[in-house]
Amino acid sequence: MYIELHCHSAFSFLDGASLPEQLALTASQLGYPALALTDHHGLYGSMAFAQGTQKLGLQAITGAELTLLDGAHVTLLAETPEGYANLCRLITEAHLGRADRRDPRLDFASLEARHAGLIVLSGCRNGLLAGVLRRDGPAAARRLAERCRAVFGRENFYVELQRNYVRGDLALTRALKDVADSVRLSVVASGNVHYHKRERHRLHDVLVAIRHRTTLDGSHNVRHANSEFFLRPPQEVEELFRDCPDAVANTALIAERCRAFDLTRDLGYTFPDFRGADLTPAPRALAELCRAKLEELYPAGSPHRDDALRRLEQELTLIEHHRLSGFFLVYHDLFDLAREVAADVRRGSRRAHANLLPGRGRGSSVSSIVCYLLGLSHIDPIANGLFLGRFLNDTLASVPDIDLDFPREIREELIRRVYKRYGDEHVGLVCSFPTYRLRSTVREIGKALDLPPGEIEQVARLADRRSGGLADELEQLPGFQGRTAAPLWKELCELAEEIAGLPRHISQHVGGMVISSRPLVEIVPLERAAMADRVVCQWDKDSCDDARFIKIDFLALGMLSLVEECVELVAGRAGTPPDLSRIDFADAAVYDRICRGDTVGLFQIESRAQIQMLRRTRPRNLEDLAVEVAIVRPGPIVGGAVNPYVRR
Repeated sequence: MYIELHCHSAFSFLDGASLPEQLALTASQLGYPALALTDHHGLYGSMAFAQGTQKLGLQAITGAELTLLDGAHVTLLAETPEGYANLCRLITEAHLGRADRRDPRLDFASLEARHAGLIVLSGCRNGLLAGVLRRDGPAAARRLAERCRAVFGRENFYVELQRNYVRGDLALTRALKDVADSVRLSVVASGNVHYHKRERHRLHDVLVAIRHRTTLDGSHNVRHANSEFFLRPPQEVEELFRDCPDAVANTALIAERCRAFDLTRDLGYTFPDFRGADLTPAPRALAELCRAKLEELYPAGSPHRDDALRRLEQELTLIEHHRLSGFFLVYHDLFDLAREVAADVRRGSRRAHANLLPGRGRGSSVSSIVCYLLGLSHIDPIANGLFLGRFLNDTLASVPDIDLDFPREIREELIRRVYKRYGDEHVGLVCSFPTYRLRSTVREIGKALDLPPGEIEQVARLADRRSGGLADELEQLPGFQGRTAAPLWKELCELAEEIAGLPRHISQHVGGMVISSRPLVEIVPLERAAMADRVVCQWDKDSCDDARFIKIDFLALGMLSLVEECVELVAGRAGTPPDLSRIDFADAAVYDRICRGDTVGLFQIESRAQIQMLRRTRPRNLEDLAVEVAIVRPGPIVGGAVNPYVRR
C-alpha cells in the first residue's frame, strides 16, 4: 500500500496551505496507515502532528526537507532515535551556520557526517538528483547517485519519483529510474503534498505570491504549475505508478522501518540535574531543602506549623509521583542565580540595600508551599489558605507552570547568565507562531489578487471581525454593499477564512526558556532569534508542554522596574531605602484612590474593565481587591457570577 513520505504543512511558512492536524485527519479518512511530515528546514509542527496522528491511530513519520548549499533539496526521515537526534542537529546547523537567518542551507559534508539513523530521499524536481539530471545530464546524475550510495548505503538512500501531472514529469521520473537502476539504487514514490485537499491550491498560490511579495500573475514562474499537489487517495497514487510498482511498495517498507522512532515516546528529554557531587537522589534533595526552610519559616510554636508540615508532605508525595523533583530543583537553582544577578545589577545603587527580592512568583504556583520554601513565591500559602489543586494534583496532565516576574534589566541579564551557566547546547528560548490577523490578511491577500490598493486599505482599516466572516464585514462597510458577489472580492473573503489560524512565521515567546540535561540540539532544532545572541527552539509552548520540557517563564514586568525606581527615589530623598516588607496593606488612603479608579499604570488593575469594576465593588482591603481582580476574567463573566457578587 502507498504511504505518503513527502508532505508539507503550513509550517513550511508560505509554502503549505494546511495545518498538520488537517493533513492527519484527511490521511486517516483516506485510509492511510501512516503519514510523513517533511516541512522545509524545520520540525515546527512535528509534535502537534505526532499528537494528532496518535489520537487517530495513524503512524507519524518525522522528517524535514532541507536545502543544500547549491540550492538542491533533500528529504530526510528519522528511522531511529539516533536518526532523529542527527536530524535535529542538521536542521540546527542549516540555520545557525548561515549569516542570513532567513535562508537556511546545509553543507552536503555535514549530511555525510551525520546520516546515521536517517533515510535519505533524493527530493523533488529541485532535488539532489533531479536538479543535476535536468541541468547536467544522466552521466553527472549517475556519478552523484554513486556517491550517495557510497555515503549513505543503498538501503538508506532512495531515488524519489513524483508525478503531479506537471509537464515533463513522466520523462523525468523515467530518467531518474534509469539512473537508479544503473547504480543499483531503489526508487520510491512521493506526492510532494502541499495541502490536504485540492480546493486549497488557490490559497497555496496566494501564499507563494505573498512570499515573493508579488501578485498571482507576477508569481507565475515560482508557483506550482497546477492543483495536483494535494493528499491523494492511496489507490490513485498506485494507479499513477502502475508502471513502477516497486516505487509504491518501497513507501510501505520505509514506513515500517520508521516505526523504530515515535516522537511521543522516544524523545529522550530529562530534567537537568544540578545536585552537586554527592549525587543525592532528586526527591531526597528537594525534601531536605524544603524541610530545612520550613524549620526557619514555621518554627516550633508557630500557629501554622502543623498545617505546613501536612501540606509539605502532601506536595512532596505528589511531586515524586509525577517525577517532578528535578523540575523544582532546577527552579531553585535558577532563583539562586537570579539572586546573584540582582545583586550585580543593583550594586552601587541605593536599592542594593532595600532587601528587594530578585523577582516574584505569580499565578497558581503561589499556592504551593514547596514554591514558598524554595523562594519562588513570597506568599505564605498556609496563612492565606490558598488552594493547591489548580497547580498540583493527582491527575496532572503536563508539567506545571511557574511564572516568575522580574524587573526588565534583571531579566535580560538573567537570560544571558542562564546560557552561560548551563551551556548554549542545553538552553533555548521557546518560540511562538503568530497567525494571520484580519487586517494584515486583507492587505496581503488583496495585493496578491491585485485588487485596488486604496479599496484594500479601506477594508483593512474598517474590518474588525465583529461579525461571522469577512463577507459580513464587507456588507456593512460604506460603498461595499453587494460587492462580495464579484469574483475577486468573493475570493478574498473565502481565502481570508481559509488562512485564519495558519502560522505566519516563527517568533520568540515573551519569556519561555527550555533547559535540558541532554543537549537540547538533539531533541528539538534551534535557530537564530531576531534578537542578537539568542536562539529559539522550533516548538511553541504547547509542543514544549507535550514534550514535558521544563519551560521556565522569565517575564519582564514593568511594574517591578517601576518599584525599583521608586525605591531609588525615596532613598534619595529620605537617605535610606524603604522596607517594602513593612508596607501597610490596610492604608485607607490607597484604597480611596483605587475606588476612584485612579489606577492607570498599575499592574492588574489598569485596564478599562478593571477600573470600571473597582468603582462598582469599592474594595477596602487586599482580599476584596484580589476577588475584584479575579472576577474580571472570562470564566466568571461568561458564568454570570459578576453581577451577583457586586450586588452582595
